[in-house]
Amino acid sequence: MSDLLERLRGRGWRMTAQRRVVAEVLDGDHVHLTADEVHARAVEKLPEISRATVYNTLGELVSLGEVLEVSTDRRAKRYDPNAHRPHQHLVCARCGAIRDVHPVGNPLADLPDTERFGFTISDVEVTYRGTCPNCAAG
Repeated sequence: MSDLLERLRGRGWRMTAQRRVVAEVLDGDHVHLTADEVHARAVEKLPEISRATVYNTLGELVSLGEVLEVSTDRRAKRYDPNAHRPHQHLVCARCGAIRDVHPVGNPLADLPDTERFGFTISDVEVTYRGTCPNCAAG
């Protein structure tokens, strides 16, 4: 059973077959699928699942704070089930592969007071970009 499924059951989220399949598709490390990719994989497990059900379920999971909506470029939004462990993203500039990374340090503390312009900072998003081993080899 995935961590996401455990969290959802712990919240008392009504687990229909469609919702369960969407949560199962999102299971795993470094999962950053688009809604269309989630739908394609869900259809393999539950052929009658509709695109609208997948989109609605993803929206509900984001609203619950159980899945993050990630946009690392101008491409489609991606969905990240690693919502409860702070992390950043490492993105391949060629193929768009995304990996979760956990750098040490506090990025909030890295911004000097002179660069905060009076803002009270509540969140930081850092995206590391580079070339993955597969693209570098090709």
